[in-house]
Amino acid sequence: MDAVVFLLDVDNTLLDNDSAVNDYLAEIRRTVSPEASQRYWEIFQTLAKELGYADYLGALQRYRLEDMHDPKLLHVSSYLLDYEFEKRLFPHALKVIQYLNLLGTVVIVTDGDVVFQPRKVLRAGLWDAVAGRVLIYIHKEQELPEIEQRFPARHYVMVDDKLQILAAVKEQWGERVTTVFIRQGHYATDPDILASSPHADITLSHIAALLDYRVETLILAGRKSL
Repeated sequence: MDAVVFLLDVDNTLLDNDSAVNDYLAEIRRTVSPEASQRYWEIFQTLAKELGYADYLGALQRYRLEDMHDPKLLHVSSYLLDYEFEKRLFPHALKVIQYLNLLGTVVIVTDGDVVFQPRKVLRAGLWDAVAGRVLIYIHKEQELPEIEQRFPARHYVMVDDKLQILAAVKEQWGERVTTVFIRQGHYATDPDILASSPHADITLSHIAALLDYRVETLILAGRKSL
């Protein structure tokens, strides 16, 4: 059993996913048409509600069913798979992982599909940064027993941009977890979400701010909040 395990989210926590999505849509506008870009985004949002997670390739496949005869659409899948995610890492994201590796065990825990999300983690350099300790679920807040079995620890530190997920984890693990809210991305700045969600144990404006925290401070913050 490790003393501390750090559970790090990917999208809008370690990596600027909002900007990456803007690039996807811009590529579809450029390669296919503005109408195609808008329709793809509509399909993506509908599919995300159905599945409970983002499925960028699945949305592209569903859009293809509506426009089977446009060969330009075939280039979009290559663009997504070859996207340079390493250029979208937030400043000092890899340095944060290196620092946390000195304090405990670092695990990537993210939600997503079984093809594109692993590809993103790998292309960004995050897979190697955590020595392959990568878990990808549909709803990670529902997978805590499985996470605990794979990476048992006396204390967990969960870092995420979604307050709802952090609140759900805190409710289950209590003082055994410190929840760290990173205010990056559209979820983290949505006024409705902020108003309706419990506060995290620690709130930071960017991922690099974790470099200023000692492990004892992080653990104590999780216990003091109860």
